[in-house]
Amino acid sequence: MTAEDEDPSPPDGDAETNEADASADVLDRLADATDASPTTTEGASEGDDGDDGVSLASFYEALESEGRPVVTAQQVARRLGVSQADAMDGLDALADTGRVQRVNVETDPTVWYPTEWGELASRERVVLFPKRREIVVDNPTQYTRARLSQFAHLADTTGDREGRGRGYLYRIRQEDVWQAPFDDVDSLLSMLRSVLPERSPHLEVWVEDQWKRAHQFRLYSHEEGYTVLEAATESLMGNVALQKLDDDHVYAPISDTEAWVRDEEIAAIKRILYDAGYPVEDDRDLEEGEELDVTLGVDLRDYQRDWVDRFVDQRAGVLVGPPGAGKTIAGIGALAAVGGETLILVPSRELARQWREELLSTTDLDADQIGEYHGGAKEIRPVTIATYQTAGMDRHRSLFDSRRWGLIIYDEAHHIPSRVFQRSADLQSKHRLGLSATPIREDDKEAEIFTLIGPPIGTDWGKLFDAGYVQEPEVEIRYVGWGDDMDRNEWASSDGRERHMLAAMNPGKIFEIRRLRARHADSKALVFVDYLDQGEAISEALDVPFVSGETRHHRREAYFKAFRDGDLDTLVISRIGDEGIDLPNAGLAIVASGLGGSRRQGSQRAGRTMRPTGSALVYVLATRGTSEEDFAQRQMQHLAGKGIRVRETSSDDLDTDASDGDPDSDGEESASADGSESMMSDE
Repeated sequence: MTAEDEDPSPPDGDAETNEADASADVLDRLADATDASPTTTEGASEGDDGDDGVSLASFYEALESEGRPVVTAQQVARRLGVSQADAMDGLDALADTGRVQRVNVETDPTVWYPTEWGELASRERVVLFPKRREIVVDNPTQYTRARLSQFAHLADTTGDREGRGRGYLYRIRQEDVWQAPFDDVDSLLSMLRSVLPERSPHLEVWVEDQWKRAHQFRLYSHEEGYTVLEAATESLMGNVALQKLDDDHVYAPISDTEAWVRDEEIAAIKRILYDAGYPVEDDRDLEEGEELDVTLGVDLRDYQRDWVDRFVDQRAGVLVGPPGAGKTIAGIGALAAVGGETLILVPSRELARQWREELLSTTDLDADQIGEYHGGAKEIRPVTIATYQTAGMDRHRSLFDSRRWGLIIYDEAHHIPSRVFQRSADLQSKHRLGLSATPIREDDKEAEIFTLIGPPIGTDWGKLFDAGYVQEPEVEIRYVGWGDDMDRNEWASSDGRERHMLAAMNPGKIFEIRRLRARHADSKALVFVDYLDQGEAISEALDVPFVSGETRHHRREAYFKAFRDGDLDTLVISRIGDEGIDLPNAGLAIVASGLGGSRRQGSQRAGRTMRPTGSALVYVLATRGTSEEDFAQRQMQHLAGKGIRVRETSSDDLDTDASDGDPDSDGEESASADGSESMMSDE
């Protein structure tokens, strides 16, 4: 329910009367809906009084007589003229059919209310706090969350594990407005108004002011070849730019609103003014490098073509989209559009190999035009793919100067803010393109990405899900008990980092992994771990390979190829699987342990299942009653902010369902309590 759906508050003197009238009106509407409902599955119609003397219709009569939305069995008995025991039996029977709900109140007897009442309470409700620039949404739809993600930051979530009463707290920060993917402020305000229950002049004025701040400074190339910083007003140049910048950044003022700045300090100038609250627009004529004629051999999707066109217009930016959306292909499209020699920076040798294969299969580039530069090879060619680590070493500094690069592509661009990668971000005279599904960092320094590379260029995730380009994942956080009392006691007697590690490595998770693997036996699965000992234990329990940083490259490649070809259906993998390793047919991801709640890592691991076809299932395992519960929720926060629904369950509930004979539960007859019998489908 939005704020627009609510009646204004009544005068104090009529509050009780109006409240009773409102309750009676709601009850009347619920009763009307009930009269049109089919008969119950228990054999008696809803309007008939059974042996217990309580039907659904008579229950509504009792509610109306009481003038309250909830009643006790004693009140029902009094209103209907039956014994309290008969009333209790009748209410229990209605509860068994799902027509009414019971709630055990700590200081009062059990109360009862119509199921429809709870459904009314579970509707979406949007509340705006304009002065704090906060938006609280109860039970938001995916549509609402996807739209909020365009201009607001998900700060927190609350609610129970089944998702009832789930609340989301969004904040609109300066950088959210600066980086919003809209061409003008009117489009941004239109999106804002589509979500809020009513217009807020106070908030809209602030948003317009922030939008203007993002367009107060710009860099451009003077016709004589030097770079100029231009301010919108004389006051901004004198009181902001020249106060914040010094002789290391500025050669000299050339007018009241313009200053000649040093090319080698462009990155520093951008960052200083950004920190002062003024993002800088970069309109310089960037180098195109040595000419390189490249023809793209595949057709881009409409949104990929839009990405490339917007990049060509901006000359610098970060493509932000869900995993599986084809950012690599869009990057190759940008490479062809720029038409200059290109340096591609990646986090790992596996990604370097994948880029090489993608370039050879989607363009007319020859193998001798593509080089790799990392620990295993040192080839500098018209298109060179280098790892961040190698490129950041002093002895390899010549890599950046060895050719006239026209384009620098930063794959997995969220690595750029790390100190070891800073050198690669100093190339401010080149076209710069970042690729990332999750340009977020736990140190809240994602602003570094956009100042060192460029502003975001993105697409609404929900549109890609709806169009079928990317499979929306089904995400479930599953809370797991301890394997035995000894493990729990060891955890309880520890503290600090050891305490968290013991919770993450809970042996009870192995049983849960085997149960999930059996339930989804037809899906190819990736099991993610952060601890080598845990990875080895799970690998041994499932009798499948474990791939970590200690695995030799040739063996890694053999495992990945076997997984892609279908010869392996399960891999246990360490953090090296968090980045864009090409495992396109993984339909199931099980996160056994993580980086203490890293939102970026949670999105990356879920992203290993987000491909155009097939199922996309993600289970995040957290030891119940430990800090892992909070960490798991934080890990999924970025996905929740993008409109993806995250469910929470407990393995204990599943065990109870299985013991009660629930055919839809995760319980498997072949699984012993201690997990001693294997559930692997190939055993």
